[in-house]
Amino acid sequence: MAPLGSLELSQLLEHAEALSSARFVDSRRRIAPESGSEWIEAGGVVALFDGPGSPITQTFCLGLFEPATPQLLDQLEGFFFSRGAPAQHEVSPLAGIDCLALLQERGYRLVELSSVMYRTVDAAPEAPEEVRVTAVSETEAELWARVAAEGWRDIAPEYYGFIQEMGKASVRKENSCCFLAWLDGEPVASAGLSLAPPVAHLAGASTIPEARRRGAQRALLAERLRYAREHGCTLAVMGAAPGSASQRNAERLGFRIAYTRLKWRRDVAQ
Repeated sequence: MAPLGSLELSQLLEHAEALSSARFVDSRRRIAPESGSEWIEAGGVVALFDGPGSPITQTFCLGLFEPATPQLLDQLEGFFFSRGAPAQHEVSPLAGIDCLALLQERGYRLVELSSVMYRTVDAAPEAPEEVRVTAVSETEAELWARVAAEGWRDIAPEYYGFIQEMGKASVRKENSCCFLAWLDGEPVASAGLSLAPPVAHLAGASTIPEARRRGAQRALLAERLRYAREHGCTLAVMGAAPGSASQRNAERLGFRIAYTRLKWRRDVAQ
């Protein structure tokens, strides 16, 4: 049975995503030192930089393990502002009203909402027999990145190249595994998994437009849950835009909403 919502659950889920993102930053730095990718931990917060415009450039866990203070925010803002990036924080509502009030006092604005969703890793959904799923090796990083980018071709074509670059680093993350789904001998969908026992972070789900609604993501989810279970995890976490097709699909596959997370941004020092 999945645990009920609580501060402890939020700490587990947010830390798993923070660790997954930190591993991505480490991977980026190894394969592209010129990126300047770096992360730090302060006051229980993981702050990540992967370029001023990267979606990875933000923090996790603010106010969850230690109270958010002006001094801590000074340190975190210095980390981002010194690199020419805005200060952005993914904040769980379990961080409390005092944390949110402090952000507002410092001139932050709310820029994004996301549904944090979780489920146990047992009782994986049945996958269509015609879909084959394989784990990806580092030698297949280019292929995985291309399939991941193709899945965004009709949604956000301007990000095609960026997603390809992110994909190459994702395949090379430590304590992680990426997967491809195949139909009729062709790779049609991608997905990733990062292990932070007892939680597995699921990300990187993408299906090329021509192969959608044929069970590729169901097969990828089943394989990732099996892999997570075999590697000591009991829970899986993923994110989705509230009310989106991704959220509805996840709910059909056994995920439940833990809470709605808030992303706060401050562009310049006041």
